Amino acid sequence: MSYEAKLAELGYTLEPIELDNGKFVLAAQTGNLIFTAGCVPKWGETVIYGKIGADLTVEQGYEAAKLCTLNCLQAIKSITGSLDKITRIVKVFGMVNVAPGFDNTPAVIHGCSDLLRQVFGEVGYHARSAIGLTVPFNYAVEIEMVVEVEN
Repeated sequence: MSYEAKLAELGYTLEPIELDNGKFVLAAQTGNLIFTAGCVPKWGETVIYGKIGADLTVEQGYEAAKLCTLNCLQAIKSITGSLDKITRIVKVFGMVNVAPGFDNTPAVIHGCSDLLRQVFGEVGYHARSAIGLTVPFNYAVEIEMVVEVEN
């Protein structure tokens, strides 16, 4: 089954997007690697704002991380034409908008990792960082990805 079919079973459809936002691109390819810009939890009509540990729970942050992941995958698809060209999820860099004292950032970024493993299987196993900081515009989470694709 294709990766996009697996996403469709989960209720998500990825459409190609404009990658140039006027200041930078949402994803760039060099050789067989694609690097995404930081993607935020904005999907359809849903946008998740706030600090984890004050405004939002870990569970809400987990969902925000899933939405960020979908946006990363959508940017990747816009370059490759198909997620089936992904041969490896190499690296995930997760940034969590945290309240003072909150340090369970890995539990939030598990939302990204779990979705990638569910959709991509072994191809989705990746290296990862999960840090706490202030995310611009008060988005709950921001995620960057590096993926390897077929040449």
